[in-house]
Amino acid sequence: MKATRVHSILFMALVVMFLTAGPALAQGDTASSKEETSWIEAYIGAGGWIGYVIVLTSVVSLALIIEHVVNVKRDKIVPPQLVDEIEALFENEEYQEALELCESEPNFLTNVLSAGLPKMNAGFETMRTAMEDVAEEEAIKLQQKISYLSLIGNIAPMLGLFGTVTGMIKAFNTIAALGSAVSPSDLAGGISQALVTTFLGLFVAIPSMIAYFLFRNRVVGITLEIGAIADELVERFRNK
Repeated sequence: MKATRVHSILFMALVVMFLTAGPALAQGDTASSKEETSWIEAYIGAGGWIGYVIVLTSVVSLALIIEHVVNVKRDKIVPPQLVDEIEALFENEEYQEALELCESEPNFLTNVLSAGLPKMNAGFETMRTAMEDVAEEEAIKLQQKISYLSLIGNIAPMLGLFGTVTGMIKAFNTIAALGSAVSPSDLAGGISQALVTTFLGLFVAIPSMIAYFLFRNRVVGITLEIGAIADELVERFRNK
């Protein structure tokens, strides 16, 4: 329970970071200015099209975090009442009914049991091997589900670096074109793009990677717990 609370607090902190950090940072240095520009113009518009692409990845990342907070839970993946129903059927040795229930309610646990129950007569080891294979596949599916956060966390800073290089090229091209007549204002556009895209890339990557590692740990825990439940349910077949 304590670990779940800590994860929930961290997830909410990430959401708040996404929603509030941008405007707060944008307004911090412009409060005393008479002609304040909006944070969108200052922190996204200056990044050009690359900045907008990075912002789009932040929206996707936030949506994934919210979706995983809601759905990547043990009770969501394997409802407790379903486990109780399967256990009751096993206690009454109603294995065919248990198999039909598993097939009608596909999830991590039921898919594992559905692989093992038809092989009851082939021996316990054969049954367990089939279940372990499916359990591995289900674990991979869960890992793939959360892996998009890792992808965003790695792509965002690379997009930021791309914007940095593009901005510096623009600044140096300006110097080459204007020569000694160049002024700081002429270079501001390219340098601003370089810095803004770097900032946006890191702003998206950091919470995305934090969320990914938190969800990865949760998935590992869920996988181990469901594996233990499945082993306990089929242990009765060891001596049969």
